[in-house]
Amino acid sequence: MTDFLQLFFSGMATGAIYALAALGFTLLWQASGTINFAQGEFVMLPAFMMLGFLSLGAPMAVSFSMTVVLAVFLLGWVFKRGLVDPLFKFGMMPIVVATIGLSIAMRNGLRAGYSAEAHPFPSLFADKLFNIAGVTITLADVGTFSIALVLVFATQAFMTKTVTGRAMQAVAQNTESASVLGINVPRMIFYAFAINAILAVAAALLVTPTYLAKFDMGESLGTKAFFAAIIGGFNNSRGALLGGLIVGVCENLAAAYISPAYKDAVALVIFMVVILFKPQGLLGKKEERKV
Repeated sequence: MTDFLQLFFSGMATGAIYALAALGFTLLWQASGTINFAQGEFVMLPAFMMLGFLSLGAPMAVSFSMTVVLAVFLLGWVFKRGLVDPLFKFGMMPIVVATIGLSIAMRNGLRAGYSAEAHPFPSLFADKLFNIAGVTITLADVGTFSIALVLVFATQAFMTKTVTGRAMQAVAQNTESASVLGINVPRMIFYAFAINAILAVAAALLVTPTYLAKFDMGESLGTKAFFAAIIGGFNNSRGALLGGLIVGVCENLAAAYISPAYKDAVALVIFMVVILFKPQGLLGKKEERKV
C-alpha cells in the first residue's frame, strides 16, 4: 500500500505539470476558439529566456518578470498578429497545421541556434522531503501541485466571474454577436493570448527544474497536455487539472505495475477511451460556435 501511495502522490505532481500546459489549450479555446499545437514549445521558450537573464546575473524575480514581458510580446501579440489573425478567417485547420509547423521550427531553431544539450534550471523550492506514514513527498511536488491548483482555479474564476472573462468567452462563441453588443473583439482575443503567454512562463518556472531546459522538452509535454485537456474537457479550465492528474497518476502506476515501456502510451489510451464514450471530456460540455 505504501508503494501505491508513493506512486500516486508522485503522479499527482507530474500531473500538475501536465495540467499547467493543458490550461493553455483550454484557455485559448474558451476565449478565442483557437487550438495551439505549439503549446509545449510556448513553455520551452520562456525557460530559455529565464536562463538567459539568470546567466546575466539577474535575480529569479527579475528574470521571471522580464520573461513575462517578452512572452506577452512574442507569444501573445506577435503570435496572434503574425500567424493566427491571417489564418483565422480560413477556419481551424490552417491554424492547426501552422502551429504544428511552428512547434517544429521552434525546436529545431533552438537546437541549431543555441544548444542541443539539456541545461539545469533552478527550482523555486528547497530540497526538502516530508515523510508521512512511510510516503516520501518532496517540497517541490507539494509546491508545484499547489501553484497549479491556484492557477487553474484562478483562471476558471476569471473566465466565469469577471466581466472581461465573460466577454472573452462571448467572443469565442459568436464574434458577430459580441461585436454587435459592443465588445471590443480584437482586444478580448489579445487578452486571451497574453494570459496564455503569462501562464506559459509560470509553467516553465515550475516544469523546467524537472524536465531540464532542452530544445525538445515541449514535444512530449505538449502532446500529453493536449490529451489531458481533451480528457478533462477542452472548454473547462478545471478539466485541464483533472485530465493532467489522471494522466500523471496513471502513467506512474502503469510504469510500476505493468512496464515502463507503456508509460508514454497511457495518455493516448485514456484519450481514446474518453473520446469514444464522452467526446466533450469528463468535465466538458457540448457547445456550438459561430465565427
